[in-house]
Amino acid sequence: MLKKLLHGFLVGLAAAAVAAGCWHAGWLNQPENMLWRWRVRVFARVTPPSEQIKVILLDQNSLDWGKTENRWSWPWPREVYGPLFSFCQRGGARAVAFDWVFTEPSVYGVTDDEALGSAFQSVGSSVGALFLGTKSGEVTNWPPEIPASGLNIAGLDEWMKTVKGRRVYAPRASFPIPEVATNAAWLGDVSGLPDDDGVCRRAQLFQVFDGKPVPALSLAAYLAANKGEELKIEPGWLHIGEKRTPIDDSGRSILYFRGRRGMHEAYSAAAIIQSELRIQEGGTPPVDPSVFKDAYVFFGSSAEGLLDLRPTPISRVLPGVEIHATALDNLLSHLFLRDAPRNIVLLSTILLGLFSGILVTITRKAWQSVIAFAVCLPIPVALGFAAYAKGFWWQVAVGETATLLALIGGVVVNYATEGRQKAFIKSAFKHYLGPAVIDQIIDDPSRLQLGGEKRELTLFFSDIEKFSSFSEKLDPQTLTSLLNEYLTDMTDIILEEGGYLDKYIGDAIVAYWNAPLDQPDHAIRACRTVLRCQRRLAEKREVYKQRTGVTIKARIGMNTGEVTVGNMGSRDRFNYTVLGDAANLASRLEGANKAFGTYAMISEETWSKTEGQFVGRELGQLRVVGREKPVRVYEIMGFTGEPLPAFIPDYERGLKLCTEANWSEALKLFEKYPDDPPSRTYAAKCKLLLSDPSRKWDGVWSLTEK
Repeated sequence: MLKKLLHGFLVGLAAAAVAAGCWHAGWLNQPENMLWRWRVRVFARVTPPSEQIKVILLDQNSLDWGKTENRWSWPWPREVYGPLFSFCQRGGARAVAFDWVFTEPSVYGVTDDEALGSAFQSVGSSVGALFLGTKSGEVTNWPPEIPASGLNIAGLDEWMKTVKGRRVYAPRASFPIPEVATNAAWLGDVSGLPDDDGVCRRAQLFQVFDGKPVPALSLAAYLAANKGEELKIEPGWLHIGEKRTPIDDSGRSILYFRGRRGMHEAYSAAAIIQSELRIQEGGTPPVDPSVFKDAYVFFGSSAEGLLDLRPTPISRVLPGVEIHATALDNLLSHLFLRDAPRNIVLLSTILLGLFSGILVTITRKAWQSVIAFAVCLPIPVALGFAAYAKGFWWQVAVGETATLLALIGGVVVNYATEGRQKAFIKSAFKHYLGPAVIDQIIDDPSRLQLGGEKRELTLFFSDIEKFSSFSEKLDPQTLTSLLNEYLTDMTDIILEEGGYLDKYIGDAIVAYWNAPLDQPDHAIRACRTVLRCQRRLAEKREVYKQRTGVTIKARIGMNTGEVTVGNMGSRDRFNYTVLGDAANLASRLEGANKAFGTYAMISEETWSKTEGQFVGRELGQLRVVGREKPVRVYEIMGFTGEPLPAFIPDYERGLKLCTEANWSEALKLFEKYPDDPPSRTYAAKCKLLLSDPSRKWDGVWSLTEK
């Protein structure tokens, strides 16, 4: 077991190292982003967006309405946006933010720009848009005619020195026309920098241009509605008043998308304009202004031709304005996510690799390995979901990679080590043990003790009666076919009962139970085998006779006792076998059947361990060749509950009379059953003792041949 644990430890450690290397190299970014999208969409479904945020969309219906009803070509006259501001102000909106950078003067003239400027000025918490970029942008310095950004972040200089901050700096910018820049309460950045793969997963809350911090559109909308909020920055956090927002080294926060489509309550620009004009005319508007009560209103576009659709984890074509709305939603709801600490993720990766590697290497069967896969593979995903619920982006791909590599590596190691061991065990024992017993050894090879050991076994010896005499009468092919079929039938039963086939000696079979595996019921298994073998032979006796012309009967002897069992032989060739007096006695009992005319003789030691599961009769006491101490023996005749022959009661009374030396009365009982071989044997003995009163008999049969 210690060796397997070491293998699992090394496999898990190697898997974690490979996974960590792939993570550091960025090779796991794509699968991680896919797993992130899964988490985002699951949690978005169960978290509705904030009702404080509304969106006005310049959608395709609005463009069609402007063209057909008002003959407005694109771009629209800027005075058209005036009713939007008026409607929001009428409804009591907290702030109105335009996700539209008016970088060029209106084609309709200066008065059109002035109308737009007046519209921004009419709402004291209006937010105009500017664009900050690394390659695109018209200027590299803050234009003197544009009011400087009012954003002040305490600790910004110190923070910039301690973090990488590469994405915080914006070398270029595009500003709106002065009419917008001077009349809007705030200017907000709408660049919305995506990740390296072009997908927007994070919000850039601010950037620095020309030494001045510039808020994102979302943050600007919040500041416009909450005047006087103080900002402070420190590693990992941006404090906005009493709100504490997590940020990375670039000042970005991970967005927590809400709602099935990641969309806030949206209204068509055409519907809002019509509603304001209807109110001014004294009519009933299609949209009630109260829907914007105390709301942050964002204006943006969703029409495909206006090219402001962004890929996000929640949707491949989300209107860009929704990203700013989601950022403000997170700010208001304290829902921004943050990256889990890399050191903690790395530690968990190592632990996952070790756990998976060790778990799979200690498995012994294929189904156990499948369970190991089923248990381990979901763990990194579960960690990712649990971390999301707590506000963290936990890297799942690196943990999943370490887990998968460890599991696969563990299976390979098992196959390379245990596979060879299992193949050896199967090859070594398949001819001697049943499949069930071999599987038990494979499950726990430590149970197979190589070398000799003392052990109590039940030993089985069988031999075909008069085999030598009739084998000479059969041709080799017939004899071989007969013997093979007989041995197959007997061996199948032995193996099915969990016995170990020691050897064949011609027509003889040697087997035993309780080795190499522990079998507490070894005597019962062996006795069951005796009955099954004799009954199988009885079933096929007529078949054998018709085929060969001979009647086959087999004598079986069994004994239970302590022997030496193990691998014995030369260094290069050996056999797993037994040695000891108990084995010799079992062999002698097989031959002792001749004396009584029986075919299934077992010792008292075996009979005493059968727990009453079989019926039979005592045959007496024997003193076999080479052994001075007599042994009491029995003939096993059936399973408990099966009827015994009718003569058994008389036989047992006769046997008792013999112990009392009442030979004449015993003889009367035995002579009643001339067809029963043991009764005939005892009857002959009684006659001999009666014929010569000088003879004495102690009840022990002394055999003179094996």
